[in-house]
Amino acid sequence: MRVVRVIDLSHPVSPSTQVYPGDPTPVFTSHASIAGDGYNLLHIAMGSQTGTHVDAPRHIRDDGDSVELLPLTAFVGRGVVLDVRGRVGPGELITPDLWGEIELRSGDIAVVHTGWSEYFGTDEYFRHPALSPDACRWLLARGVRTIGIDAPSIDPTGDEILAAHHVIADAGGVICENLTNLAGIDFDDPLVSLLPIPFEGADGAPVRAVAMQLAQ
Repeated sequence: MRVVRVIDLSHPVSPSTQVYPGDPTPVFTSHASIAGDGYNLLHIAMGSQTGTHVDAPRHIRDDGDSVELLPLTAFVGRGVVLDVRGRVGPGELITPDLWGEIELRSGDIAVVHTGWSEYFGTDEYFRHPALSPDACRWLLARGVRTIGIDAPSIDPTGDEILAAHHVIADAGGVICENLTNLAGIDFDDPLVSLLPIPFEGADGAPVRAVAMQLAQ
């Protein structure tokens, strides 16, 4: 196996990174410097769901697995891009009929491409399309347990019911939010990696999400 190309699907994290309404803003402070200590060390304070991140079932279920308990196989697999650009508008729900007869296999990582990452950093980003519960059930029925989206949430921002989150969490699945650059996946069968920091007991964690093109 040889990796030909790696596509970065992650937003950089900085003190100016846009966060979900009400979440803590990242704070970067210098703990040590070369001038004073002989080395640089940055102190970082931020929410567990800052930037491109995964949600573990613990996010909305007290009895759900936290991020470090999930199998690593949940975060790496063949990526299948479900492109709904131009077919769903601000605040609309994505339904499974938009995907047609796309082939999915057990263990695939479904990546929903709304095109909304272009609004990251603006108020428009929070008027994103979201997944309907039926869309989540449709994916789960085909063996998908990890679902990503290039938007701040798989549910509408501000929706406290979190119906799509509950459907995925109840199945022990994984959600990845705030993906970007999905148009860069212009090849078949990408190997997608969404490996998170293994924070003990955490509801989620930031990831460096990538899609890899493998030599044929």
